[in-house]
Amino acid sequence: MPRPPPDVIRYPSYYTPSVRRALSRADPTLGALMKSVGPFRLQVRPLHSPFGALAESIVYQQLHGKAAATIFGRVCERVGSGRKFTPEALLAVPDTSLREAGLSANKLAALQDLARKTLDGTVPPLAKVRRMDDAELIEHFTQVRGIGQWTVEMLLMFQLERPDVLPVDDYGVRKGFMKAYGLTEMPKPKALLAYGERWRPWRSVASWYMWRSAELPDAPTVEG
Repeated sequence: MPRPPPDVIRYPSYYTPSVRRALSRADPTLGALMKSVGPFRLQVRPLHSPFGALAESIVYQQLHGKAAATIFGRVCERVGSGRKFTPEALLAVPDTSLREAGLSANKLAALQDLARKTLDGTVPPLAKVRRMDDAELIEHFTQVRGIGQWTVEMLLMFQLERPDVLPVDDYGVRKGFMKAYGLTEMPKPKALLAYGERWRPWRSVASWYMWRSAELPDAPTVEG
């Protein structure tokens, strides 16, 4: 198995044997799934800049990874990479140049809105982000054009290492729940949210296992 990049952290620090035991006691079906799938391997990428992370998310929306990476790389060539990728730098680049990088009109408008909302404080700086709870971050970030709750939930889980996130609108989580619990159809988000109360305060762990459940092969059908 290839090694993860050096900036990827395996096994978020909040996941301990006592957490696994607590989840198994609260939900034996989840406990059986955890045993079947094996160790918890959620990979965390450190968050260096809320602006940069959200900008990348906007570019990647509705695109395959390779195409999105190419476009985002072209945007960074025009704006600047790393610490040089700032709201001020993005707003200083002409629209035509960013469109030539491959951005659609909607994504260009979303990036510019993100830049302005970062400058006016709607999108807080990293130091403040680390002190804010999940609901506050969802409320702030979703004020940006093109940023929905699911996008923020992915950032919370995979970059801020928040332990209690349940993305009930995520197709994979819903499909995995259907398979793990032997349902004939995927649960509605509201029903999944209600069921997931028993997983608090470790719903990110349960969500990761639902994704793994969705990837498991279907049970063979028996023909009469």
